[in-house]
Amino acid sequence: MAGDPYVRDGTAEGEATGTTPGGPLAGLLVADFSRILAGPYATMLLADLGAEVVKVESPAGDDTRSWKPPVRGDVSTYYLGVNRNKRSIALDLRQEEDAKAARELARRADVVIENFRPGGLARFGLDHDSVREANAGVVYCSITGFGSGAGRDVPGYDLMVQAVSGLMSLTGDPDGTPYRAGISVFDVMAGNHAAIGILAALRHRDATGEGQRVEVNLLSSALTGLVNHSSAYVAGGTVPMRMGNAHPSVFPYEPLPTADDDLIVTAANDRQFRSLCEVLGISGTADDERFATNAARTANRAELRPILVERLAKRSALEWFDLLVAAGVPCGPIQTIDGGFAMAERFDLDPVVEVGQGERAVPTTRHPIRFSATPASYRLPPPELDEHGADLRAWLAEPEQREETT
Repeated sequence: MAGDPYVRDGTAEGEATGTTPGGPLAGLLVADFSRILAGPYATMLLADLGAEVVKVESPAGDDTRSWKPPVRGDVSTYYLGVNRNKRSIALDLRQEEDAKAARELARRADVVIENFRPGGLARFGLDHDSVREANAGVVYCSITGFGSGAGRDVPGYDLMVQAVSGLMSLTGDPDGTPYRAGISVFDVMAGNHAAIGILAALRHRDATGEGQRVEVNLLSSALTGLVNHSSAYVAGGTVPMRMGNAHPSVFPYEPLPTADDDLIVTAANDRQFRSLCEVLGISGTADDERFATNAARTANRAELRPILVERLAKRSALEWFDLLVAAGVPCGPIQTIDGGFAMAERFDLDPVVEVGQGERAVPTTRHPIRFSATPASYRLPPPELDEHGADLRAWLAEPEQREETT
């Protein structure tokens, strides 16, 4: 199988406009029947790495097209953030002609990804078993909220999963109201897990010729993503609770006040703590038996915290940032998102890439992985609804061109 044959345009890092993009996933065709965040995020990661992604939307479009504000022009920035490098076709699966085109796309695809309720695509012949019957080598990825078993009929939204997984019980002040995270953290995590699962299944297919089904659900992604807190319960029988910005196992590992703003200080081992004390001018504190080890510092945080706060009050957060980082102590000022991008620029991470040309140019956040030989490419701006529908319908109506093997 091969990627979309009729257009190959755009740029990869280090390439000139108009050259043929490469990438480790070049030639793979992904039929993307997902919507909102987890699935589209996964397929954007694959698209950045060279895969040809066809975004199948209902005539109403992906839900996030209407999630406004904020906007760029009149386009939702939420939608723009997870849909570059894709082509859009609008199909009403209730209409047989459109359902037939969707089935043909799935038949030709290397990867099919969907986040309908389990069984929701069966009536259109787009469920795993139906697609596999026509396309034995397909990697078919399903993303659900709570799996395909007893939780199959429970709709899955990130906020629900933040609640039921226990994350909200860990977020907020100890005596305050539980809070959600500021982003849809488990949608993003599930999208990453979907991409990993798809790549692993493709590796298996390369070795065996066999496709397979990959299942990801938000709750399982949440439970593994709670890492040390999950382990505290599973391995230690402890149910962690929220501690504000404090860490249950490490101190200092939280915001501490300075002369102006709070500064995150994360001296997570004895060497870092000793360096912190040296920069603060309290070297002897690192030898105090109450604070000499992480376990002791954590147990005696009430005594240690005021000692650190008194010294940090001598300078501003940014002054301490430069001094402490130079000494190898992890720390950082608490910033708004514009500050985060500014810091990435300061560190030569080039966090913003522009996709598209002229009026269609859209600033987007750079792909997070750097490759020495097969860099991410930024070929297409997030598509308008059904922008490529006519070309895709014509292509799907033609006999498939398969490469001859010798």
